Amino acid sequence: MWFATLAITAGAAIALQAGMNAQLGILLRNSLLATAIVFGISCLVTTGAAFTALRQPLSYSTLQTVPFYLWFGGLLSAFGVGMFYFLIPRMGVGPMMSFALTGQILVAMISSHFGWFDLPQRPVTQIRGLGVVALAAGILLINWE
Repeated sequence: MWFATLAITAGAAIALQAGMNAQLGILLRNSLLATAIVFGISCLVTTGAAFTALRQPLSYSTLQTVPFYLWFGGLLSAFGVGMFYFLIPRMGVGPMMSFALTGQILVAMISSHFGWFDLPQRPVTQIRGLGVVALAAGILLINWE
């Protein structure tokens, strides 16, 4: 229950920051600049937290065990976050978040089904498939005009 509460709180924080940062992009008249500012602040905060929490320095051999593609997840973050700040002023935060959530759920289910990135596998069952259909129907209803 604690993890679920924390996950819901994280989702709420993402929805709030998406709207705030989209507005930053509007005021600066450049969503890419807003994205760069947000990532710069995020980099400072996470780097400080990581060095504070790091018990011992990373060894070179540990760094060598990381597959090369894992070093490029930041590209996906930059694309995803940049698109949020670009699309929210055009679509509104509700529709953007609901469509984004749909994409996240679909890819997360596929990723979990196949156990991508050596993460725990959770097969897609008929019930889970029905949940995805219900989610998609809900997204359509949320955005119905």
